[in-house]
Amino acid sequence: MSRRVVVTGLGTVTSIGHDTPTFWESCLSGKTNVATIPDSWRRYADHSSTVWSPLPSIDYEARSLHRMDLMQTDPVATLALFAAVEAVADAGLEVEATTGRQLRLVEVGPDRVGVAMGTGLGGTLSIVSTVFGHTVARPRAALAALAADMDDSEAVAAVLDDLDGAARVSPLAVAMIMPNSPASAISIKFSTTGPSNTYTSACAAGTAAIGHAFESIRSGRSDIVLAGGSESMYDPYGTAFRSFDGARTLASADVAPDQINRPFDRDRSGFLFSEGGAAVLVLEELGHARRRGVPIVAEIAGFAETSDAHNPVATAPDGRQIERAFREAVAAAGLEPTDIDYVNAHGTGTILNDDVESAMLERVVGKGPAINSTKSLLGHTLGASGAIEAVVMALSLRDQATHACSNLESPIRDLSFVIEAGPRQIDAALSESFAFGGHNAALVMTAIRN
Repeated sequence: MSRRVVVTGLGTVTSIGHDTPTFWESCLSGKTNVATIPDSWRRYADHSSTVWSPLPSIDYEARSLHRMDLMQTDPVATLALFAAVEAVADAGLEVEATTGRQLRLVEVGPDRVGVAMGTGLGGTLSIVSTVFGHTVARPRAALAALAADMDDSEAVAAVLDDLDGAARVSPLAVAMIMPNSPASAISIKFSTTGPSNTYTSACAAGTAAIGHAFESIRSGRSDIVLAGGSESMYDPYGTAFRSFDGARTLASADVAPDQINRPFDRDRSGFLFSEGGAAVLVLEELGHARRRGVPIVAEIAGFAETSDAHNPVATAPDGRQIERAFREAVAAAGLEPTDIDYVNAHGTGTILNDDVESAMLERVVGKGPAINSTKSLLGHTLGASGAIEAVVMALSLRDQATHACSNLESPIRDLSFVIEAGPRQIDAALSESFAFGGHNAALVMTAIRN
């Protein structure tokens, strides 16, 4: 018989909260964080979209992440570590210091603890810094040396300002760039020696990581898995932002910045680019959690993945494969689609995605479940999004409440979109993620009963 899997700890860092209680309070109060893009980015391109959701300054030392941790890892990994430290503490897992900056989980053998993390891009800042340090740093230094002998030295200085960047290639560049760095960093930090895996299925990566962690525990390979997703898309030149902007996928409209992001609204224009974030959930075998006597947030009951096999950057317009992921995840949980009380939708705000997703939901569940989009508050965090939305789903089950869809004034379909945050009876919930490349993933959670 398959083992039951529950969520016992949550760790979150986002643009609207650097810990899970603050993040959840922000969700329920409808808080957003939308700003104009950095002026420095405008030096390199003319943009169609000019807003993003930045991360406020993060106090890494508050989570015992020190200078060397930050120097040796890309932000995609340090965000993951930041969330993981909170999740482990939230799960009531006792830790002790070992050697250097490492910790060890006291109550469970390291071989029985796994790590599963998703990311879409990996070490973005380290990639850009490495390319700059390798290709531009020497010519920049040579130009600076010549500037003193040029008549128009001020103009040269302005060019040099635009080429500000890393002076060399870090000897840890490969380790910082590699997409498995978040999983590796968490495994090393907590001295876990169980399976440590990375899922890079773009915007479905966080959901896929949690789903595979669920299957690892259910099958008996692990007792605990630290699972989630992480993304960091800032660099001094706005490279990732420019890439999405060039593809015309970003939100752009002649309205106030905090009104631009509007998933499932008729006036939507694209997704709000988020600097990034991370979420880590502690997944645990039910009996193991009960023997520890810790509170259980929710139970993971089903998971499924499919592929569109259609287009590298566009969801298949028939929605057949996202529907199959929905139905298979529900069936894996031993439920019917009509049993789902709440759907945390992918809900990006792009024209095609929202239309295809809402059409699928209309024909599969109709007006039955409450539907919202956490991206309406955060924007899109790519590989972290599914994990953050899994945290929201778990908290919605725990507290029997849902947050509202921000800026949803003219819904594109007659579904039960959450317009006002508040109490709601939820026994079963589903979160779904779709991604560039055609990757689809769906996760079902239920309230813990017995």
